[in-house]
Amino acid sequence: MRSTLVRRTVLTASAVSLALLATACGSDKSDGKGGGATPPPSAPASSAAQAAKGKTDAELGALLVTQAEAPGYLLQSEAAAKLADVDKASVTTDKPECKVLVQGQALQKIGAPTGVARTALGAKPKEAGPNASAEEKAEAIKNAIGTTVTMVGLTSYDDKGAQDVLASVKAAGQACAGGFSSTSQGETTKYESVQRGTGAPVTSGDDSVSLVLTADLEDGDKATTLLTVLRTGSTVATFSSISLLGAAESPVTLVAAQSKKLG
Repeated sequence: MRSTLVRRTVLTASAVSLALLATACGSDKSDGKGGGATPPPSAPASSAAQAAKGKTDAELGALLVTQAEAPGYLLQSEAAAKLADVDKASVTTDKPECKVLVQGQALQKIGAPTGVARTALGAKPKEAGPNASAEEKAEAIKNAIGTTVTMVGLTSYDDKGAQDVLASVKAAGQACAGGFSSTSQGETTKYESVQRGTGAPVTSGDDSVSLVLTADLEDGDKATTLLTVLRTGSTVATFSSISLLGAAESPVTLVAAQSKKLG
């Protein structure tokens, strides 16, 4: 029964996100051309920005937020392990400029990063007390199933590649506001809108954008994914959040913890 629920809801995120979040709730791809969509050129950068040096996988891994640094979250170890395969999934969109949103949502590589690190954390569910009633225990179980899971990815770039990624996501947020369709692993998802996030604004980092992607499900229901992309120097942090039983909660404290670690 749960697997059916997972498939119905997370289908909106892409086949990649489906596999990851099904794992996350039970326990807990760029295309073949390599690198996926090419971000549009950004405005001319300073010589310092152009000389920026990207970080390696190992360097980013050391900067990736941990469960200990985000006490309100629990590491989704099996889902995090599956993130190593996200770039194997091919993604196409009816509007080329929207592809970067699907790639960001699934934590696929955008452009040509020098290094990548990824993890997945779920908001810690509120447990029922020792004297809770049957109804309260049932509600606690439901809340646990519907907890917000956030996939966190770090990518780093030489020169002004990080600025170009932020520029491409911002441009897509505007160009794709009226909706678009994407296909991955033989599954087609129709997004009815892309809107700016309405939660607390991200104030850390050098630049950032928060978007809400709303998709139509097969039975007429709606599902949303929260996508936050933050740049600190030559490194881009991407947060893709979804809940299986309703609207995802904005991972404010998780974003803050990761941003603090990036410096």
